[in-house]
Amino acid sequence: MSGEPPALSVILSTYNAPDELERTLWGYSVQTCPGFDVVVADDGSGPETRDRIEHLRISTGLAISHVWQEDDGFRKCRILNRAIVEARGDYLILSDGDCIPRNDFVDAHARLAEPGCFVSGGRVRLSSAAGSRIERDDVLGGSLFEPPWLDEMGALSRRRDRGKLIRSPLRAEWLDRLTTTRATWNGHNASAWKTDLLRVNGFDERMTYPVEDRELGERLRNAGIRPIQARHRAVCAHVEHARPWLDPEAQATNERLRAETRGGRDWTEHGIRKGPRPRGFPTGC
Repeated sequence: MSGEPPALSVILSTYNAPDELERTLWGYSVQTCPGFDVVVADDGSGPETRDRIEHLRISTGLAISHVWQEDDGFRKCRILNRAIVEARGDYLILSDGDCIPRNDFVDAHARLAEPGCFVSGGRVRLSSAAGSRIERDDVLGGSLFEPPWLDEMGALSRRRDRGKLIRSPLRAEWLDRLTTTRATWNGHNASAWKTDLLRVNGFDERMTYPVEDRELGERLRNAGIRPIQARHRAVCAHVEHARPWLDPEAQATNERLRAETRGGRDWTEHGIRKGPRPRGFPTGC
């Protein structure tokens, strides 16, 4: 990236998980890159989440806006689209409200932002048992991402995630170049220019969980937006949990829609705008 850094917004999806959201916002309060705002995209949480956000605005000093919709089933794509529209930044970092960022997380995304590209970040998976023992100081002080703390807690769900703990930018870049993992749009950790997300019309609101994030990334690629692999450079921590909302029928529908996207489409008629791409609206490269 050259010239002035872009204005940044972080969008965090959440649903009735105020404790996890609080830990995540602690992580954003100690970022090395200042000057970003946070948009909480709330898919129908109760008043406890609203109250917690109000408290965290004061206690963290973060600029937090709360975009909420009524609880009517899994409508994450819809609330994320609203958050994309309302976000003030030129460059948007999307993650989940239960993904705690390392203190260089926002800076990594900002440094990697390039015209015509989106960034695909990584996550360190933590066991649910270790997750229940995370304290405020573990997040603020960064020990959550240090091997001694992780070893003491027996926290890593996958041993290979240890490679994402590397702090050396050169070694992390080297690992990103060597990895055989494909760079995709990851709901827990990805970023793009707002104009590019609007160009492909955001998330397809017909989709629930899973692969709704991957489908967006495939439309970005179809529009000529190139992915940058950053799974070792832009890192967050996610506590593993059950996914009771996984519906096999919905999964089959999502895969069918994703297959249509793989056929080359870069616009969804069920996104931020409803219907075909307006005449004169920017198209893919």
